[in-house]
Order: sequence, then structure tokens, then C-alpha cells
Amino acid sequence: MAPKSRSYQISATPVTVIGHLLFIALTTLVLVWLLKFREGFALESVNKSKSFNLHPFLMVVGFILMAGEGIMVYKAIPDRRDMKVQRSVHLTLQTIALGCGIFGIVVIFKFQDEAKIPDMYTLHSWLGMSAVCLFGLQYLLGFFSYVFPGAESYSRAAYRPWHTFGGLVIFLLAIATAEMGLLQKFLFLGLLRGQEALIVNFIGLLLFLFAVAVGLAVVLPRYY
Repeated sequence: MAPKSRSYQISATPVTVIGHLLFIALTTLVLVWLLKFREGFALESVNKSKSFNLHPFLMVVGFILMAGEGIMVYKAIPDRRDMKVQRSVHLTLQTIALGCGIFGIVVIFKFQDEAKIPDMYTLHSWLGMSAVCLFGLQYLLGFFSYVFPGAESYSRAAYRPWHTFGGLVIFLLAIATAEMGLLQKFLFLGLLRGQEALIVNFIGLLLFLFAVAVGLAVVLPRYY
């Protein structure tokens, strides 16, 4: 019997490269949007919009993009023999993502308290809080399963598919939350056409493509 054709099959390597390029493009677009059109960002400022602008920066670039890069680490780093390197990079990126997510929540609560805006009244805020809390839980479970020296090897192996599945679900939840936040901001600003409207829409589009790249990197094999 002739071997089955693999012409339609690809490895995760080119997908991770696309993911890295999307990371750069998204970071650039977010910075252009916030610095050029939204007057930059600051933790303390008389212009309250600058305080708000820290929130989308931290949540998109710090939380979502760093988490996505952390997920792709196991397919992006070529040396599969040294799992400690992959695990260390994964842990570092996810720690940065968690810190940015928590800081992003603190920033938006601070902004809304100063602006006298009610907290947690939109679906965006509900899903965002859920994403950060679930990410924190996932982080703790992963830490005690794979980093904590007392974890048994069979427990690690049994938990691995659930850790992978849970991480991907939380990441997609964060993507959905960001898309809702962009739409909410788009409508609040009354954007219809123009450069800022295009930038906000392209951020949303590239976030979706980044989610696709991360998802494919998880399910595709490293090599063929």
C-alpha cells in the first residue's frame, strides 16, 4: 500500500513564526493607537483618558500577547530535549502576563472610581475578571504541578492535557473579552471612519488571527 500523502499537512513551526509577526504588528498598532490618537498613557494624570489607556495596553500587549507567546513556547523553542528551558520561558512569560492582567484590572478600577463610573456592569467586565481569575488559578495549578519539586511524575502526566486545554480556553476567553472591549470603546468614541477607526478594527482583526495562530500551534505537531 502506498503511503498516504502529507502534502496538506504542516508543522507548528511556520505557524509560530506567523504568531510572532502578529505579536509585533499588534504591539505596534496598539502603541500607535494609544500614543497618536489617545494622547498616550500614564498611571497618574490630570487627563483621565491617559490613565484609562494603560488598561488596553496592559490587557492586550501584556496579558493576551504574552500569554499567547507563552503558550507557543513549546513549539517555538527548537530544542525539545531540554524541557527545563521551555518550561522556564513558559513560566516567565505567563508570570509577566498574570502581572499585567492584575495591574490592568487595578488600573481600570482606579479610573472608574475617579470618574464615578460603576464597576462590573458590562459583560466585558464580567468576562475580563473571569479571564484574569481563571488565569491565576491555572497559573497556581501549573506551578504546583510542574515547578513545585514535590509533584509526582504521574500526576504531571495526567494533568498535562487538562492544563493545555484549560490554558487555551482561558486564552480564547481573554481574546473574546478584548474584542468586546474594542467594540465598546469604538462605540463610546463614536468612531465611524477614519484612521483611528481603521486602527481599532485592525487590532481586533489581528487579535483574532493571533488566536488562530496560537490554537494551531497547540494542535499541530512540531515536525513532519
